[in-house]
Amino acid sequence: MQEEQDHSRSPPYDLVILGASGFTGKYVVQEALRFLNTPSSPLKSFALAGRNLTKLTQTLEWATRPNPPPPIPILTADTTDPPSLHRLCAQTKLILNCVGPFRLYGEPVVAACAETGCDYLDICGEPEFMERMEAKYHEKAVETGSLVISACGFDSVPAELGLMFNSRQWIGPVNRVEAYLSLESDKRVVGNLATYESAVLGVANADQLQDLRRSRPKRARPVVMRTSNSDFKMCMVVCSYGANIKIRFVCLCCLFIINNESSTFLENLLHVESNKHQKNIGLWAVKLPSADSAVVRRTLATLTENPHGLPGLNESAEQIEKRKAFWSTVKPAHIGVKISSKSLLGIFRFMTVGIFIGLLGRFDFGRWLLLKFPSVFSLGWFKKKGPSEDEVRSASFKMWFIGHGFSDISLISQGNSKPDMEIVTRVMGPEIGYVTTPIILLQCALIVLNQRANLPKGGVYTPGIVFGPTGLQERLQQNGISFDVISKNAKSA
Repeated sequence: MQEEQDHSRSPPYDLVILGASGFTGKYVVQEALRFLNTPSSPLKSFALAGRNLTKLTQTLEWATRPNPPPPIPILTADTTDPPSLHRLCAQTKLILNCVGPFRLYGEPVVAACAETGCDYLDICGEPEFMERMEAKYHEKAVETGSLVISACGFDSVPAELGLMFNSRQWIGPVNRVEAYLSLESDKRVVGNLATYESAVLGVANADQLQDLRRSRPKRARPVVMRTSNSDFKMCMVVCSYGANIKIRFVCLCCLFIINNESSTFLENLLHVESNKHQKNIGLWAVKLPSADSAVVRRTLATLTENPHGLPGLNESAEQIEKRKAFWSTVKPAHIGVKISSKSLLGIFRFMTVGIFIGLLGRFDFGRWLLLKFPSVFSLGWFKKKGPSEDEVRSASFKMWFIGHGFSDISLISQGNSKPDMEIVTRVMGPEIGYVTTPIILLQCALIVLNQRANLPKGGVYTPGIVFGPTGLQERLQQNGISFDVISKNAKSA
């Protein structure tokens, strides 16, 4: 039988970055160097790992320029060579996996960590992979003391912490939270090719995800306050955001139209940036087929099964009370995630790319076309050489959370009441794939290194249920990702 992990062991490296020479991996290396041997940082040593030593050396030089690179060890490992992964696990407390698409390359790394007791974080945004890893390796990870956490990047920490942040503002129960993602740039937004490949493969294997979910035992579902006369209808909803603002949602082929009759919807509408009156403009949004909703649902299911959160490996009495107090303030809610654009042309662009992937991704030849010519079929959003550094620096995101609920639980009488209040919060930060994702991943890693006794002994979990009460939000705020309360308003009848 595999022995349990001894968390007091001292392998040569605190963490190893696997896939460090990839587009995202090199930015993760750059972020890790910011915390290496700095005051109060638990990161005292790390190594890079991958197949190509030359590329890894070039990555280290890129990450430290114009200064000469420090003596960071470079290790050889290949996801097609399980013994090399086991050797890697023996040399570190924690592996940060940046090798995607995870559907193709992720499982051998998870398996090696689960078998050896090494902790594991990744930046995956693929629901089928994450749920399959939970089904196959959770019990082994619990047994060996391996903490396996996927989606520790832009997918899906802003959505998880953003929902928790919104729900903790409520005194009464919250019914639903609608999240709107806005990607902004002075230049153009260029995505990670691995993200595009994951989307294509996700469409190709959509049936496998449904089969997996049907094959697994039903999990506990969070209790969300129901309303018999909901103001979220199938085809049209009219919500009021103050006396002079109305937003209309029209559902047509999963297209949601948001029409703002005042000024910039996400600024003057929510009284964020400016009160100056501007010309009427529209913000359009379409449902975002990301991992966020699935990850949040898994977190809420785990919380329903463990109302006080997951007990830590060796928590102090004070930490136990802190964890219980945190989760007592988090209220479950239905969540929907949409991506938005200020122009109708932008939303048609989203839809066109979605149609290309949705139709062609189901056939072998179609997938070949999509993966051979990503710039063509993504309308320039994804390209094989990745974004330039100027494009990365110029980009940012805003994610708005509009919560609908009740100002007081006493207002609810036999399910006949409508939500009478809305709370709007916002998560905002730099470019999502190459700046925000490395920031999040490194802060999660530092928490694992510094607070391991307060985290679960082992198992396959979502980031929200593990990192929610650890101070991750405060760490992100200290590193350029903000969480703000925008408004708390009574809803008009």
